[in-house]
Amino acid sequence: MPPPDPAEPTSLYAQLPEEWQATLAQWGQPRYRAKQVFRWIHGRGVADPQQMTDLPLALRERLAAEGLAPPLRVADDLRSADGTRKLLVEMADGARVETVLIPRGSVAPEDIYAPPADEGRADEGPLPQVTQCVSSQVGCAMGCAFCASGIAGLKRQMTAAEIIAQVHLARRAIDGSARLSGVVFMGMGEPLHNYGAVQRALTLLNHPEGVGMGLRRVTVSTSGLVPEIARLGEDFGGQVRLAVSLHAADSETRTRIMPVNKRHPLEELIEALHAYPMPPGRRMTIEYTLIDGINDGVADARALLDVLGGLSAHVNLIPMNPVPGTRLQAPSDAAVDAFQAVLRDAGRVTYVRRLKGDDIAAACGQLALHGEKRKLKTFDPDRT
Repeated sequence: MPPPDPAEPTSLYAQLPEEWQATLAQWGQPRYRAKQVFRWIHGRGVADPQQMTDLPLALRERLAAEGLAPPLRVADDLRSADGTRKLLVEMADGARVETVLIPRGSVAPEDIYAPPADEGRADEGPLPQVTQCVSSQVGCAMGCAFCASGIAGLKRQMTAAEIIAQVHLARRAIDGSARLSGVVFMGMGEPLHNYGAVQRALTLLNHPEGVGMGLRRVTVSTSGLVPEIARLGEDFGGQVRLAVSLHAADSETRTRIMPVNKRHPLEELIEALHAYPMPPGRRMTIEYTLIDGINDGVADARALLDVLGGLSAHVNLIPMNPVPGTRLQAPSDAAVDAFQAVLRDAGRVTYVRRLKGDDIAAACGQLALHGEKRKLKTFDPDRT
């Protein structure tokens, strides 16, 4: 487990057990109280000190006085006809982001949303499984042309407490009716653009006294921030699954739809992916949004094969989901099938991610700051 990033300011909610020991020692409390407090917050998802019933009253009052409180609340709970569920969560300053619960079975068996099957409870049989998609920023600075999250630009970074609290809210929302079997950092924001908070949230998520989720069940998505990819691999030994938003097989096209490519060109990104220290037999995920007339041709598929080369990765093809304010569209089903066939015929494991939660704007690329004005330029597919 890596040491926490010292650049990330830490609230009481996001403290690790050893940090709680230091805090409580200053308050004159015994060391063993640290594990009790941590378990309440991250094992049981309780951040109201008055509910921590095995703590002495004086300590509960001190925790409340020092500001320990839930960092998020559920402002709205939307449910899709396909079983997807979107929680609109509000932070203390009124900022809102979205986190999505995706039922297992909505994606291919080897996709990032499908960790090993749950054995279930003997008295009830196997529990349904869900994967949670969490947000890491309020808005996004990356400005990808096909994604609603960056329409209003980046409003602010989320803290580690706000990120991990989404998981606690989700566990409470499913309330024993399903099992949270995986977490993907694919919600609003670029996770690696908020590295310190995301690193700490990952550490909290993985801690055995808290949620205790194995890192192989966690995926971090990135648009291609090369230095932070290297940091993630070093800090977690490659155990965290990596999903990379590639979306084009040449730098010119990628720059048109993903401004980050100017900063970290495609060739530099591919080199960083080859260097990512994955365990043997593990594959990363290449995310590729198919946009009609932009990157969806058979020639594009062949170019993608060349770019990926010997990289240990499977490909998720994502027909573009509707995004307000853009002329970009999804390709036809025939074009999607033809693109997939080129990859599969060459031996590249490839899945098509079909619409899930689109009726509640919870599908890939649809999470947005509703009511915000567009700050980034609308992509014009006719411009070169």
